[in-house]
Amino acid sequence: MHFAYAHCMAETQDEKKARLAQALRDNLRRRKAQARESAAPPPPADRPDD
Repeated sequence: MHFAYAHCMAETQDEKKARLAQALRDNLRRRKAQARESAAPPPPADRPDD
C-alpha cells in the first residue's frame, strides 16, 4: 500500500535526524570544553612581596 504523505514524512524524519545530530555535536563540544576547563591548572595567585 502506498501513501501519499510518505515522502513528506521521510523529509521530516531526515530533518529531525539532522537536528538531533547537530545537537549531539554541540553537546559534545560543550562537554569537551568543560572538561578542558576543569582539567586546566588554576592560574597562579599573586603573592604579595614581604
